[in-house]
Amino acid sequence: MTKEQEAQLGLELATKRQEHADLDAAIHTLTQSHLADRMLIQRLKKRKLALKDRIVQLENILLPDIIA
Repeated sequence: MTKEQEAQLGLELATKRQEHADLDAAIHTLTQSHLADRMLIQRLKKRKLALKDRIVQLENILLPDIIA
């Protein structure tokens, strides 16, 4: 993997982590307000889970698990 590819994946990882944190905050706020539609909250949770999966995938690429 080139340094450019590594930097690009690192940037994507940081972006996905920020998106994940933003969704977590939005879900928490909507849940506390008791005004939100359950379907909206479910969609946000599903998106958050997909982001988490991509984050784990990127982490595995950037930081491979080396067994010594």
